[in-house]
Amino acid sequence: MGQFGVSQAITRREDERLLRGAGAFVDDLAPAGLAHGVMVRSAFAHARIRDLDVTAARAAPGVLAVLTSADLAAEGIGEIPHLVSPQPKLGTAFRPHGQPVLAGDRVRFVGDCLAFVVAETAAAAQDAAELIGIDYENLPAVTACDAATEAGAPQLWEDAPRNLAFEWECGDEAATQAAFDRAAHVVKLRVVNNRVVLSAIETRGAVASWDAESGKFTLSTGTQMPNSIKQQLVEKIFHLADEQVRVLVRDVGGGFGGKNSLYPEYVLSLLCARRLRRPVKWVGQRTDAFISDFHGRDNVNIGELAVDGDGRFTALRITSYANLGAYVANRGVVSPLNGVLVAINCYDIPHLYVHVMGVYTNTVPTDPYRGAGRPEILYLVERLVDVAAHDLGLDRVELRRRNYIPPDAFPYATPTGLSIDGAQFERNMEKALALSRWHAFEERRAQAKARGRLRGIGMANYLERCGGGAGLSENAILRFDAEGVATLVIGTMANGQGHITAYSQIVNECLGLPFEKIRVVQGDTDQVATGGGTGGSWSIPMGGGAVWQAADKVIEKARRLASHLLEAAEVDLAFAAGVFSVAGTDVKLSLGEVATAAFDEARLPTGTERGLEGEARFTPENHTFPYGCHIAEVEIDAATGRVELVGYLAVHDFGRALNPLLLAGQVHGGVAQGIGQALHEHTVYDQDGQLLSGSFTDYCLPRADDLPAFEFVLNGTPTTRNPMGVKGCGEAGAAGAPPAVINAVVDALKPYGVRHLDMPATPEQVWQAMRKATKAL
Repeated sequence: MGQFGVSQAITRREDERLLRGAGAFVDDLAPAGLAHGVMVRSAFAHARIRDLDVTAARAAPGVLAVLTSADLAAEGIGEIPHLVSPQPKLGTAFRPHGQPVLAGDRVRFVGDCLAFVVAETAAAAQDAAELIGIDYENLPAVTACDAATEAGAPQLWEDAPRNLAFEWECGDEAATQAAFDRAAHVVKLRVVNNRVVLSAIETRGAVASWDAESGKFTLSTGTQMPNSIKQQLVEKIFHLADEQVRVLVRDVGGGFGGKNSLYPEYVLSLLCARRLRRPVKWVGQRTDAFISDFHGRDNVNIGELAVDGDGRFTALRITSYANLGAYVANRGVVSPLNGVLVAINCYDIPHLYVHVMGVYTNTVPTDPYRGAGRPEILYLVERLVDVAAHDLGLDRVELRRRNYIPPDAFPYATPTGLSIDGAQFERNMEKALALSRWHAFEERRAQAKARGRLRGIGMANYLERCGGGAGLSENAILRFDAEGVATLVIGTMANGQGHITAYSQIVNECLGLPFEKIRVVQGDTDQVATGGGTGGSWSIPMGGGAVWQAADKVIEKARRLASHLLEAAEVDLAFAAGVFSVAGTDVKLSLGEVATAAFDEARLPTGTERGLEGEARFTPENHTFPYGCHIAEVEIDAATGRVELVGYLAVHDFGRALNPLLLAGQVHGGVAQGIGQALHEHTVYDQDGQLLSGSFTDYCLPRADDLPAFEFVLNGTPTTRNPMGVKGCGEAGAAGAPPAVINAVVDALKPYGVRHLDMPATPEQVWQAMRKATKAL
């Protein structure tokens, strides 16, 4: 292992360029002849469009084009496709409705796209957009996913009775019911997993161009999945040859899953670029972001836990209403189904049955948001365990300890068909208990009470299934030039995680090259022909595995050439720290020298191709299963209900740490987002489907002074699922924080007899809970 290799806490290679202001985000791009686009959006959540008059807009100064659904119909352009379909088992077919690029005679959420205006300047486009006359016939709206399934609820689609896009089930219903019939206790809890707004620091944007000579589109945008965007544009939207579309991603100012899908503005910018024969830019304003960026979460989950007389869990049953919004987004069905696979979390629960309903409502469509279903289901389970302890009069720590999957049970087959390779759940929790001084907490509670404050402590365990598996794979190419510089071409895509640094460390570990001899190419579909992009915490476990194997192939090829150059048998050559050496001698040749020689035909063995490269596709046999224990400590002002987070600890097993600094950053960022959902972020629609929390005036993100100093401890055991021994880490914080924080808030409210409190635990919510409590302080 070198100074810059795996497990070293290296600062990010990316940061100097970004800190110098040399980043290249979408709004930084300004090609010659640039025109500007503005979207006209519906002001109503549900309405028929009786008339859409664009005459004045088309005649406005500087206007170059105004597109409506009629223009798209003439081009044969329809709706944004859905990419994932559930496999219904309850007798209901999947009834997918993708988002129209521009709505025609009916709109279904505030923000639905109606017209696209392009002008010489963004200001001229905005002025013209305001001249468009729209005659609406308002229709009844529904925004809550459980209410949308009730009899008499407004219907969004004629072919989707009760607004159901699908029903889906998992597990053994009969065996689960039998376990409930035998149970000594049944604990039931309904939880709301509140809708959240993407809130990336960089709003969505696109710069589109068209080359008339080659007939080729180029789209520059911010996404973690450029190849997926390209594939949809080629196959579903424009019906072109593969080489006629290029997607470019440079720097991305935060994505969190919501930017990964294809959006109408990208299609419209490309279409206008082709029509006008000049580049077109669309950059969303913050208002656009609130009402058009796909939202996250928004589930109503009802959990039931069967418990025997010894306090052991025997079965889990979940009914889930998942709010899909008005349309099925690219991956809109992923989150409702993805988390179910880890529903038992870290507990030995033999029987499981889950019934999921995907529901249409008059709201912004939802898509995966950091964690993609796992935080939603784990929040339910960890709250359910705390409520079980409350209802049964058991200690919540002991109840967890009693029900962990024991170390000798691995590999453990879950009721959903997963095979968990190994974990030490109790060891992890014991470390967290010791570091948090859990056993001395009542002293801290008493001290807080003396100050007139309510103090609470909460715990949450989490287990994730991530980092590849299920047939997923990633490809990597390591290609040298004559100067010995290695270029890595890989299909994952960073949006702030530090991929260039992480991949450089793997290349350094394998090949001994200094960072200045390593280039990383990603986010250009002309150079990166395939790639799944980034999601599910798979970039390093799966993409890194491909890099490692590509490096092995480089060494294998270089060894043959080094053998020829050194006139030594291959078996006598050792390779370490970037140098080939002949056993028993001081004869050496660096990998860089071998790479240079690979371009000199006079030095190559007869019949050998010029150059040096290695390519590999890594397909892991199974997922990685990171897990952790989070402990949050809060104090509540009894007079106002304001919650202050006074301590936060996370103990994790992420396997081998590729880079401890990057790892801690991922955990801290995820925890901050989870805390935001638990305490601050509140997406509110009124009964007419108007988004009341449509700006940062009304939608609260956590600030630095809302967060304590996080204590993060790595308690890792390497996995065998990839060559580095690493497990996925990107979504862990967002999974562990919400239940840990709410468990702490409910613990603080114990004197009031509060059993449950839905997120977000805003001062008003907490104050109301105390006011309605059945016990006096």
